[in-house]
Amino acid sequence: MTAISSRPGIGAMFRTQGAQKLLAFAGLVVLLVGFSLASDRFFQTSNVIAILQAASVNGVLAIAATLIIITGGIDLSVGTLMTFCAVICGVVLTYLGLPMPIGLAAAILAGTASGLASGIFVAKLKVPPFIATLGMMLILKGLSLVISGTRPIYFNDTPGFTQIATGSIIGNFFPAVPLPNGVVILFVVAGLAAFVLGRTVLGRYAFALGSNEEALRLSGVNVDRWKIAIYALGGSIVGVAGILIASRLNSAQPALGLGYELDAIAAVVIGGTSLRGGQGTILGTVIGALIMAVLANGLRILSVAQEWQTVVTGSIIILAVYADMLRRQRAAAAA
Repeated sequence: MTAISSRPGIGAMFRTQGAQKLLAFAGLVVLLVGFSLASDRFFQTSNVIAILQAASVNGVLAIAATLIIITGGIDLSVGTLMTFCAVICGVVLTYLGLPMPIGLAAAILAGTASGLASGIFVAKLKVPPFIATLGMMLILKGLSLVISGTRPIYFNDTPGFTQIATGSIIGNFFPAVPLPNGVVILFVVAGLAAFVLGRTVLGRYAFALGSNEEALRLSGVNVDRWKIAIYALGGSIVGVAGILIASRLNSAQPALGLGYELDAIAAVVIGGTSLRGGQGTILGTVIGALIMAVLANGLRILSVAQEWQTVVTGSIIILAVYADMLRRQRAAAAA
C-alpha cells in the first residue's frame, strides 16, 4: 500500500523502536534494583501486588491511548471516560440490580459510544483531537457527577465483583504465584491489541494514518471511517479499565479520573510510541506502565512528597519526548 511503503527509513525506524523498548526495559530493571536496595519493603509480596494492580489500570488505559496516538491523534478523555464507564457499570449493577455480565457489557458499550463520538468529532467535524477530547473530558466528568448524584456507587450487593481485579485465578492453582486477575486482564488486552496492530487491516491503517494520512486518502481509503473505528476501539478498551478500577475500589467514584490521562500518555511515550504518530508498540507501552507504577510506588515507600513525585513524572515525560525527537532525527538521517 502506497501510504505505508512510502514511509522513509522503515528499517531504521524498526531498529530505533527495538532500541527504545530495550532502553525502557533496562530502565525498569534499574528502578527495580535501585528501590529494592533502598528499602527492604519494596519487594514484599503485598507491595509487588500493589504495583501490579496499579500498572494494570494504567496499562489498559495506556493501550487505548497508544492506538489513538499511533494515528497521530491524542485522547485527553481516557481518565474521565474510565470513571464514566465505572459509573455506568455501578448504575446497572447497583441501582438497576441487573446481572453482572450486563453491567460489564454496559461499561464497555459506554466506552465504545464515547470513543465513537470523539472519532466523529475528529474525523467528520474536523475538530483537532486535542480540543475534541478535551471537550469530551469535561462532558464525561459532568455526566459522571450527574448520573451518580455526585455520590460514590458501591458494589457491596454484587457478589464477586471485586474479584474481577483483586482476585487471583492463577493463585488458586499456583498459590506461590498470586498474580491478580487485573494483571492477567492487562496481558490479555495487550495481546489482543498487539494482534490488531500487527495482524489486521485496522492496525495497518492506524500506522498509515499516523505516517501519511493524505497519501492514504489519495490511495482511495475511507480515512474517516477507519479513524472513527480506532477511536471506538480505544473507547472499548477504556471501558475495561473502568471495570478494573471499580472492581479494585469496590466502588465507582464519580470525582475520580482527572490526571489518569497524563499517566497513561506518559506510559505510552516512555514505551517508545511517537506523539507524532506512525510509530509505537503495545509491548513498549506495557513496559512504560510498569515503569510508572514502580516509580510511583518506590517514591512513596521512600517517603518522597507527592509534589516531588509529580515533578519527577513531568521530567520523565519531557525526557521521553526529547528521546523520541532524537530517534526520529537519526532515522531520517539513516534513510
